[in-house]
Amino acid sequence: MNILIINGPNLNLLGVREPDTYGSQSFEDYLSILQNKFSSIEIDYFQSNSEGEIINKIHEYGFSGIGIVLNAGAYTHTSVALADAISAVDSPVIEVHISNVFKREEFRHRSFLSPVCKGVISGFGLDSYRLAIEALLKM
Repeated sequence: MNILIINGPNLNLLGVREPDTYGSQSFEDYLSILQNKFSSIEIDYFQSNSEGEIINKIHEYGFSGIGIVLNAGAYTHTSVALADAISAVDSPVIEVHISNVFKREEFRHRSFLSPVCKGVISGFGLDSYRLAIEALLKM
């Protein structure tokens, strides 16, 4: 049993990038907390700044495992190709955002991914990932 967490562009800079918006903890540090909390399942992690690599990873994991937690970053608001990849796979995908995108710039209010994801969790900081994992485990 495994869950894949995918982080998109610029999320490799968590902990140093805009700490007022994204916090000061690196994702790698938070990932170890998640792996300890959910020790009965395997949590895999992938980060890429490349849309094509993210699509390839969705294809690779999207037909097995419990599901995918996806923070596509800015691709959320621009990528029909990611939406098509999510639609093409069997595994449920939960869209996650660290910040509340509806409190931010207007262009962030539109998601190409939400209509094809099982659900959306936004605005709970890094804890959004924990909430998404708990949701996948209940499916």
